[in-house]
Amino acid sequence: MRTLQQLIQTTPVVGKLLLFAGLVILLWIFVWFVRRQLNGRIPDRDSRYRARKAVNGAAYLVMVLLFVTIYSENLSDITVALGVAGAGIAFALQEVIVSFAGWITIMVGNFYKTGDRIELGGIRGDVMDIGVLRTTLMETGDWVHADLYNGRIVMIANSHVFKQPVFNLSGRFPFLWDEIHIPIAFGSDYRRAGELFEAAARDVVSEITANSLDQWTTLQKRYYLEDAQTTPMVTMTITANWVEFTLRYVVPYRRRRQIEHRLHRRILDAVEASGGRIRFGTPSFHLTETPVSNGQLAPDPRDPESADTE
Repeated sequence: MRTLQQLIQTTPVVGKLLLFAGLVILLWIFVWFVRRQLNGRIPDRDSRYRARKAVNGAAYLVMVLLFVTIYSENLSDITVALGVAGAGIAFALQEVIVSFAGWITIMVGNFYKTGDRIELGGIRGDVMDIGVLRTTLMETGDWVHADLYNGRIVMIANSHVFKQPVFNLSGRFPFLWDEIHIPIAFGSDYRRAGELFEAAARDVVSEITANSLDQWTTLQKRYYLEDAQTTPMVTMTITANWVEFTLRYVVPYRRRRQIEHRLHRRILDAVEASGGRIRFGTPSFHLTETPVSNGQLAPDPRDPESADTE
């Protein structure tokens, strides 16, 4: 104990370092206690997440203030030392610095927030957490279709916001245009088929269409956008094997699989109820007959022996 006191008295830097370390430990014990209280008192998940982030940010700010206060007498020496080492640190930690700048850009520029479904760095998923250096996603897609979770948690460096486009599926317009392709056999009642498909889509997405139209109108007031059709639309294309109908409609980005399932079921019911007037198209193959051969070769007119034989 006496040796430790002598060390602190003879080297004030060590004493200040131990004081700073002790205060930091007490600070994080207090933060741990506050976060436990927040988990029990704030039932809303989004509000609880933001409160925890605010507590962490405040703790880091207090750490900086403690450091500046304790080392205020030696602050000029520390500044000189950091200035000398700054070039090497910037080169060695350039990716970390860019990721930190990306975090500031995400927060200030409102690129995305927790709970949004985005595509960043070629990976699509729901934002679980936005850290100082990385964004954490619950991945969707890949081997799982229709934008459902596949169970992988992916951490992506925030520096990607400067390198690649950021797709936000749940931004100011949380809807997507989706399409279903329906092959109908030649000879079917095409006019009736188009009417049935459009009616099925209107029944399924009528409420969604009204909501999406309101939000699209609001988006047009804020940005330069042309008018777009949010009501279901049916178009027709002739192919080599069938007549292909394309059903286009607006769907919330989280309900794409569910709406597609309901539409397919309505379309199947409508085709079956048509009494054979509408039939699904299937690939057709035309087989040609192979000529029959008697096994004899035709004589060559240039061969004199074949001419004598005739």
